[in-house]
Amino acid sequence: MKPIPGYFAHYLYRPWLTRYLSKERSYRYEHITVRVLPGVFHPGFFFSTHYLLQYLLKADLLGHSLLEPGAGSGLISFVAEQHGAAVTASDLSMTAVQNLLLNKALLHSQAEVIHSDLFDQLPARRFDFIVINPPYYPKAATTDAALPWYCGADFEYYHKLFSALPSFMHAGTKTWMVLSEECNIGRIQQIAAENKCRCSEVSRKKCWWEWNYIFEVTVAGDGDV
Repeated sequence: MKPIPGYFAHYLYRPWLTRYLSKERSYRYEHITVRVLPGVFHPGFFFSTHYLLQYLLKADLLGHSLLEPGAGSGLISFVAEQHGAAVTASDLSMTAVQNLLLNKALLHSQAEVIHSDLFDQLPARRFDFIVINPPYYPKAATTDAALPWYCGADFEYYHKLFSALPSFMHAGTKTWMVLSEECNIGRIQQIAAENKCRCSEVSRKKCWWEWNYIFEVTVAGDGDV
């Protein structure tokens, strides 16, 4: 299954996707097959998941800790675990948490699964890697199924993300976030700067007509913001 751009999938394919994703589905990546429950972001239809995974797997994950907030079905987390990472996967959606637990059992995974609104319920610790596939669209999410898509009318997701993120990073942490040209990237970078974070583009790739980007998030030093 070839991933398609977010806008195309979300709007033009939406009626078909809604019908298809109303049932539990399977998806295979590398040597991992995950189940995807109805209402959970399907990693096979959207380029962002593949792009973030491709970038992540260039790193040496062996023996390193990795956090994926908003993990959905957990594909990124479970692939990272197969590559040697000690994984913590969290999600605000209870449906997604149930999906994570289902796939954890099916894959005999040791990943830690936590129900959390971003970092709220996470124990205080610092991770070597943090990978984020965030919601793109500025609108309130009123259902679990809407959480992967909508970041709040005033970008509340990003305010919450960047205000807490530095507490879970150490000096060597690699924090990577995937965005597309559909996002208001300038506004997201502004919110990061307001919270003494910096989003720097480290990779870009075009899927069909849509540009996708990987941003590395760092904590800004004095005088940098």
